[in-house]
Amino acid sequence: MTIRTVHSGDVRLQADDVGHGPPIVMLHGFPETAYSWRHQVPALVDAGYRCVTFDQRGYGTASHPADLDAYRLENLVADVVAVLDALSIDKATFVGHDWGSIVLWSTGVLHPERVDRLVSLNVPYRGACWGFPTTDVIRELLADRFSYILRFLDGDKAERDFAADPARWLEWFYRTAAKRDDFMTEDEFTVYLGAFTGSGVTGAVSWYRNIDRNAQDLAAHLGATIEHPTLLIAADSDPVLPLSLTEGMERWVPNSTRVVIDDCGHWTQQEQPERVNDALLTWLAAGD
Repeated sequence: MTIRTVHSGDVRLQADDVGHGPPIVMLHGFPETAYSWRHQVPALVDAGYRCVTFDQRGYGTASHPADLDAYRLENLVADVVAVLDALSIDKATFVGHDWGSIVLWSTGVLHPERVDRLVSLNVPYRGACWGFPTTDVIRELLADRFSYILRFLDGDKAERDFAADPARWLEWFYRTAAKRDDFMTEDEFTVYLGAFTGSGVTGAVSWYRNIDRNAQDLAAHLGATIEHPTLLIAADSDPVLPLSLTEGMERWVPNSTRVVIDDCGHWTQQEQPERVNDALLTWLAAGD
């Protein structure tokens, strides 16, 4: 493994670069870190791929800018491009989960020349690369599903709740969105807990605090199609992103394949790692 320090403007990222062969960049979600790909990286490297993972800005080993604007989606995509440039990668296959998928879709729209193939876990693309409806729509129509987002927008409530009991705060997210709450060992949970207690959660929740700004910044790209070969790995029991959202995605992503992982909640690559690895490797091999 080679750990490279990458600078994206004033932000410092630590990229883990392992293996040789076609490059795959893996983008984690919330509240996770690059550690969420621990089951996939060895399988991909053994199959002959080069895997690049990194904690995205506001998480773990990355910089945690104080300015809210630093977490706008355009800056998150700029980090991806900076990693590619630093590692001399012209284009890569991207694999993303949760917020990582939103960064992935946006990279495909804004920098299609840097993309070979795309793999999204759980998050479909429906013509809006910024991923979320505006906060007004969430409040009016989706408050039950996205109640946690509304808490993040309530001043510093997220920070205060986390500080009061970090373990309970993290456990709530992992348990409520999982099909079974035993998918993570105590030692694995400790890794995440250490990452977030070391950095706090302001950076991570700041991604959500830019939802409306992202929609404004990228409004010109509404309805953009993605022509890259794409795999969507969906979960049958994701309470945040139901399977119904994946229907009709081919309107915007004509060269797409969907695989559904059964008996799985939101944390797909961690809840069902062997099935995810099989789906990922089978699809990648078919396109080589």
